[in-house]
Amino acid sequence: MQVDETKFLQLVADSGLISKTDLAMAVKKARDTKQGIGEYLMSQGTLTEKDLRSMEAVVLGIPFVSLKGEKIDFAVLSLIPEPIARKNNIIAYKQTVKGLEVAMLDVDDLSVIDFIKKKVGGHILPRLTSSDSIKEALSLYKKTLEADFQDIIKKESVALNTLNDDDGSSEPKTEKELKEMAEDLPIIKIVDTLISHAILQGASDVHIEPGEASMVVRYRIDGILRDAMVLPKDTAAGITARIKVLSNLKLDEKRLPQDGRFKITGDSGNVSFRVSTLPTYYGEKTVIRLLRENSKGFSLEGLGFHGEALERIHEGMKQHTGMLLATGPTGSGKTTTLYTMLDILNTPDVNISTIEDPIEYQMNRINQTQTKSEIGLTFANGLRTLLRQDPDIIMVGEIRDGETASLGVNAALTGHLVLSTIHTNSAAGAIPRMIDMGVEPFLIVSTVKTIIAQRLVRRLADNKEQYFLNETEKVALERVIDFDRMLGFLKLEKIVPEDATWDKIPFYRPKPSDEAPDGYKGRVGIHEVMKITPAIKELILKGSAGDAIEIQAKKEGMMTMLEDGILLSVQGTTTTEEILRVISE
Repeated sequence: MQVDETKFLQLVADSGLISKTDLAMAVKKARDTKQGIGEYLMSQGTLTEKDLRSMEAVVLGIPFVSLKGEKIDFAVLSLIPEPIARKNNIIAYKQTVKGLEVAMLDVDDLSVIDFIKKKVGGHILPRLTSSDSIKEALSLYKKTLEADFQDIIKKESVALNTLNDDDGSSEPKTEKELKEMAEDLPIIKIVDTLISHAILQGASDVHIEPGEASMVVRYRIDGILRDAMVLPKDTAAGITARIKVLSNLKLDEKRLPQDGRFKITGDSGNVSFRVSTLPTYYGEKTVIRLLRENSKGFSLEGLGFHGEALERIHEGMKQHTGMLLATGPTGSGKTTTLYTMLDILNTPDVNISTIEDPIEYQMNRINQTQTKSEIGLTFANGLRTLLRQDPDIIMVGEIRDGETASLGVNAALTGHLVLSTIHTNSAAGAIPRMIDMGVEPFLIVSTVKTIIAQRLVRRLADNKEQYFLNETEKVALERVIDFDRMLGFLKLEKIVPEDATWDKIPFYRPKPSDEAPDGYKGRVGIHEVMKITPAIKELILKGSAGDAIEIQAKKEGMMTMLEDGILLSVQGTTTTEEILRVISE
């Protein structure tokens, strides 16, 4: 796209977003790095992409449009087929008497405009937009699945009823009958739609639950289970059979639980599915866990770490020996935290090996091993083998038993940095849990360096409402946190002014919108990071309880998960209600 640089620079200078001196310096650096000045300013955070595209549009004399939150008529959207729209970053969004208005990233792409003109006919009116705007509009192609889903189920159920009537039975029992049903087109369509819709909605789990008269499908989105749809009872056997075929499970085994997995590759990258079936009163319940293998670009700051906690993690990662533990319940983001740390540690001069169940993200230059308990490859046996592979850094997916804990401690003692997870409710709770597994206290103080506890809370959408605590809310919050201590943390991290008082500190509440019906979108971590200091080592050796260890850690400056959550609430990232929902003390 050819933009007059002189006019563009004048527009940037007039905007007041950057001083003339800084702009002149930016021009020089952009030329030195052979970048366009607009792209350079965007990379430095001076301009957002929306700012950049808006200014380019003014210079070019072309309108700028944002499609974020816009409702586009599907009849207009589908004038440009999805593959063409996705490949060329072009969206048809409005049909007027003057012609078809299309949003583009490159309005100079005349070949695409000519192609659309021949296909659609009439005038094509190009408009400039941003990549975020294009991305959101592209998702509308697949959001039509939601509107059409019930129709799909209805049509395919008729076909299923016909199939069932052919053999005189609505409940096939033999493996052959189940396999035939699993390979039937109506069932394949239903399962494919369930899975693609789960990926589109960003679900972490799919629950398929048979009842007396119907089958309920629920998606866990942002940590909350939500009813997605109700399917006819006669689809249950075929859907379960289809999922079993995909995950290589025994079709005719309905009395025992089974576990399996499968993988698909699509627009969202590689997605692995971990499948669990469980016999219930009305049939087999199936739960599918979605694992997005290509999730990259995480940073500790992006996960929610900040301040002293962030420094403690970096300090722990600089050690050549010892253990770093992440704790929390299932689905609290522990593995993502460990992978982010591994990504930072992954340099050419170290050998990193992992033993996991399952391998959730695939990482270059890291040797990842999947456990297979059915053939004896457990965490403990895998860890023994890893120690003979000349590793510098080892990641153990989970410490589940005394044998794995003991081997991990020994690995840390013999010159390795060991990262792992353990199921406890707090950072301090990891110590008594390890002792309960049979690890001697003197070995814990010799090896464990840092313990991270975490939860995931829902993140407020951009459309949110500010408010200030009234007296009732303040009293309720004072029951769970120390206001003076919390105010000290807020001032220390410069989130509020030095003279701030609670009646002048803003909080935020969700404001529902079409994009975020409940006012939340996405999740972020809240954490507590406990460093094993000399004072805490003494408590461990004395056999002190987890509560005593936590009190000492707080004295030494540890911010608890609850306090971290309140800090995020003041920043407008989440709400106090969400924090208290996730953490109960």
